[in-house]
Amino acid sequence: MTTPNANQIENYQDRFGRNIAARLSDTTQDLPNDISERLKAARMQALAKRKVVAKLQPAVSVHTNGGAATLTMGHPANSIWNRLGSLIPLLVLIVGLLTIAIIQEQRAANEVAEVDVELLADDLPPSAYTDPGFVHFLNANRRD
Repeated sequence: MTTPNANQIENYQDRFGRNIAARLSDTTQDLPNDISERLKAARMQALAKRKVVAKLQPAVSVHTNGGAATLTMGHPANSIWNRLGSLIPLLVLIVGLLTIAIIQEQRAANEVAEVDVELLADDLPPSAYTDPGFVHFLNANRRD
C-alpha cells in the first residue's frame, strides 16, 4: 500500500471543499430572501476578517551556491537567527581554544616551577649542573 504525497492530499482536500460548496450552493436557492441576505452579510464579514494562511515551509532547507551548501531554518538568509546560529558555534570554538591554551600554559609553568624547586632543594649547588665533569658523571651512571 502506498501513502499519498502532499500534492495528492492537497488535491483531495480541494475536491472535497468544492463538493461541499456545490451542495451548499444548490440548497441556497430554496432559502427565504431574508435568510439569504443575512448569510450574505455574514459571509462578507467572515471574508473581511479571514486570515491569510501562509504556505508551510520546511523546517530546514539546503541551498547551494558555487559548490558550497548551506543549511537554513526556512527563514531569509539575512535573518538574525541565522546569523546567531552561525556565530554561536564559532564563539564556543574560540572559547574552547583559549581555555586549552591557558591550561597548557599553566601546566608548562608548573613543570618549570617543579624543576626549579627540585634544583634549589637539591644538595648540589646550581653551578654543579653546568660543570662538564658532571655531564661525564651522569653518562657514566647511565651505562652502569
